[in-house]
Amino acid sequence: MKRKLVSIITPMYNGAKLVGQTIESVLAQTHTEWEMLVVDDCSQDEGRGQVVVQKYMETDSRIKLIVLPENRGASGARNKGIRSAEGEFLAFLDADDLWDADFLEKQLLFLQEKNAEIVFSSYRRIGEDTNDTVLDPFIVPVMVRYKDILKTLPICPSTAILDIGRLGKHYFDERMGSLRDDYVFWLYLLKNHVDVAHGNQEILASYRIRKDAVTANKFSVIKPQWKVLREIEKISFFKCVYYISCWAIISLRKYRKI
Repeated sequence: MKRKLVSIITPMYNGAKLVGQTIESVLAQTHTEWEMLVVDDCSQDEGRGQVVVQKYMETDSRIKLIVLPENRGASGARNKGIRSAEGEFLAFLDADDLWDADFLEKQLLFLQEKNAEIVFSSYRRIGEDTNDTVLDPFIVPVMVRYKDILKTLPICPSTAILDIGRLGKHYFDERMGSLRDDYVFWLYLLKNHVDVAHGNQEILASYRIRKDAVTANKFSVIKPQWKVLREIEKISFFKCVYYISCWAIISLRKYRKI
């Protein structure tokens, strides 16, 4: 496969503690044609996260820092990165997650094999303060369609790659801030632009389970989940009840060890 440029979008908010590990996992990639756009979302850490990123920028010009003047949430930070991206492929990597060294190489090959616009992979689930596994790895389905993700979303942003040469650039709904913004994004793409997203069942990344993460409290997500289905997707009341019930049951199984 011709080695093409991948634009990696990394939103960061108060990320000084972990962003260095995230950058190191990108530097270790066997596929070397990439740019990493770290978008600082008006962090309240006196610039400590920016200092970490800048140290890496001094030795590798592929790493770039964008500083937002006001907090726009993960959706706004990702959108800024997408607008600045110059690659033919788009990847998302949160500032506390990690890639295996062959993540980009294998996902780009998988993208080509499936002749797909969107692929995602399985991932480990590691702790907030350690890289040790805290839950069994999450193994993704081989493919998902729009109706599938109304019930549950198996696409972790940090495992997804989009072929924007074919798909074009699309943006996150900033009305969602940092809550369910990725869900709305995948619903939009699978409803309007792509029939299928393909899942690579090989484990290629590590997703960090943080206790203070917005999605850690599943009950706090019920209201925005309902809002997405009812107000954005315009789904009938009784179908919403059905999809919320599916989502709740699957979520309890997915995180039952926490």
